[in-house]
Amino acid sequence: MTSELFFENLKKQYSEGLPFVAYRKPLETCVKAFLQKDTSLIITTDFTESGFVFAPFDNHDDAILIPLASSKSAETEIIGSNTIQQPNLHEDILDSDTNAHIKLVQKGIETINSGKLKKVVLSRKEVLSIGKKDAIAIFQRLLNTYNSAFVYIWFHPKVGMWLGATPESLISLKNNRLSTMSLAGTKLSNDDKDIIWGKKEKEEQQLVTDFIIKQLDLSMSDMTISEARSVKAGHLVHLETKVSGVLKDTGLFEVLRKLHPTPAICGLPRTVAKDFILENENYDREFYTGFLGELNLLESTKRNTNRRNTENNAYGSILKVSNLYVNLRCMQIKNGKAHIYVGGGITKDSIPENEWYETINKANTMKKLL
Repeated sequence: MTSELFFENLKKQYSEGLPFVAYRKPLETCVKAFLQKDTSLIITTDFTESGFVFAPFDNHDDAILIPLASSKSAETEIIGSNTIQQPNLHEDILDSDTNAHIKLVQKGIETINSGKLKKVVLSRKEVLSIGKKDAIAIFQRLLNTYNSAFVYIWFHPKVGMWLGATPESLISLKNNRLSTMSLAGTKLSNDDKDIIWGKKEKEEQQLVTDFIIKQLDLSMSDMTISEARSVKAGHLVHLETKVSGVLKDTGLFEVLRKLHPTPAICGLPRTVAKDFILENENYDREFYTGFLGELNLLESTKRNTNRRNTENNAYGSILKVSNLYVNLRCMQIKNGKAHIYVGGGITKDSIPENEWYETINKANTMKKLL
């Protein structure tokens, strides 16, 4: 399908008030869409269905499914440049929002120093008036700007409009082969120099890695853990460790129960950190720091990639695939306003003012597109 027709279909779906999702996976060119045929709000509780799932931060709230069975599918090719202009950073504006977030971070550090927490991820949101700006046009800008992220636009008339470009995979599952990542720590990119990671960022990232290994150790065989490396996400850089292996008798629902929410978006101990967030952030994250993506789709593979070898090509296999991502670098659009969600991991070594500037830098990922 041509890109013009693809985006016209999205606009038509939106104008008719019908649910849809369009997305492109990292480093790919294919943009896919599920266009739901009616306005039913479909909830998934055991994650056994096929389609696109959109799940909130609080795992006690409903996860929404755009089902494959009752949706039309579409796809096109878009090649993103991943070339972005460095936004203005470190805006030295002290206002009520600044002071509120700094006080929140200070309270988090005090709770960590008391021994109740090892880490907590604290967030805030900015609300900007965008008038009649077209959300689908913003999605197109995201596609053209962030080639290495999972880029999406999601709409349901009973929930709202969300879009974003997230650098973090929650899980990739092909039959019983699982891969996930530990992503934490944030610095500004400097293309001319190597990133020097401090004690705070290394500790923050290691806490996430240790959590994933502990949670999946008894459920996986042949576990492989990579070395931590720097990965670029727009004008920011993070520390990443990849974890992979083969699931034993554990299903997708159990894996999600073990991993979500991870310390990368919640904290440790997880239950204490989550309670602290719900009691102190003073706003509802909704789907920010939840997860989203392809759920139980069928993917065909061929034994031999040589097209001339038709005999071996006949013996391909069908894999059940789920590719789920953490909903970071995202915004919600409603009533002519963009609600931009940003946060950062807090440890005992955090400096409140620096954490404020980190949220400014992250917010610019979305703001520059408006």
